[in-house]
Amino acid sequence: MRLIQTGMRVSALASALLVTGSGCDGEHSGVAPPVVVYVSADESIARPVLAEFTNRTGIEVLPVFDTEATKTTGLASRLRSERERPRADLFWSSECFRTIELDEEGLLAPLSGEVFDDWMSDRPGRWKADDGGWFGFAPRARVIVHRQPPGFDDPLPASWEALADPRWANRIAMADPRFGTTSGHFGALHAHWEALGTPERFDRWVQGLVENRPDVLTSGNAGVVDAVASGASDIGMTDTDDVWAARARGLDVELIYPPTDLDRQVGRGTLLVPNTVARIKGGPNPEGAHLLARWLLSEEVERILAASSSRNIPLRTDAGSLAVPDPLDVDLARSSALMEASIRLFRTRLKEQAE
Repeated sequence: MRLIQTGMRVSALASALLVTGSGCDGEHSGVAPPVVVYVSADESIARPVLAEFTNRTGIEVLPVFDTEATKTTGLASRLRSERERPRADLFWSSECFRTIELDEEGLLAPLSGEVFDDWMSDRPGRWKADDGGWFGFAPRARVIVHRQPPGFDDPLPASWEALADPRWANRIAMADPRFGTTSGHFGALHAHWEALGTPERFDRWVQGLVENRPDVLTSGNAGVVDAVASGASDIGMTDTDDVWAARARGLDVELIYPPTDLDRQVGRGTLLVPNTVARIKGGPNPEGAHLLARWLLSEEVERILAASSSRNIPLRTDAGSLAVPDPLDVDLARSSALMEASIRLFRTRLKEQAE
């Protein structure tokens, strides 16, 4: 009983520290068990955030990262393989779609209480699971990257749908859609046109994109930006953080926020892909997971991520120059449900194109 009471005192102390922002005096350091978190956000971005949590609470965090090419898919597969004996307490994903899949498969445990119950209730959009299984924060945007200056005379694509236009044949780079945010983007486009009652538009878009013979890269969204910067491709499908990182390395690349289609109505802009945090069902340290999840959803972490090289978009504070003109209003859960079928259609059409 003494150990349980000590753990409760540490929990109360940690909660107070998270609220007040005070540092930890180290008195209780090592009493609370460490929190194991699987992280698909870039290691250079995530480590300072996790270190600050430890600094404020004295609770050790043991992060497990994955590779650029397979994140978040690799960590999601690992969580599935550990279902009977979970090793992770928390999952911090750099996107939402695999997290939603894990929730649907029953691998996640609800988070409730202060912060969680009214998460983003004052903002439009779908930023958490109905069952409290996951919470979205600090998104990135899907964008088209091009060189600056472009190096070609054609106007840039006026929408994502325009990538099916034959004038972009042999000029597009994209990441392998089996991994990362490209897969979720496919699902979101499918869900968007389905919600409009025109699901055939996704089929036509995939067919046109395949006929344009895009360069499908296994090096992820960062590889897409490098391909455009080198001149190997004229334009690329990628995320904002990869463009910001390339510019920090001195590459002359620029981005545009294309609407999904040219039906100029509010809510049909480009996709925002939030980070997500979720507690693992049966994880060994649910109390620590709860505390770390609260920290990740704090406004301070939002500010840290916005100021980082990733430049994640704040949701609750002024986004300033990071603001996206018109985010796509799409059901993220439905996007996740359509994701695998969308990827399968694309890969089938690619195979048919090659034959």
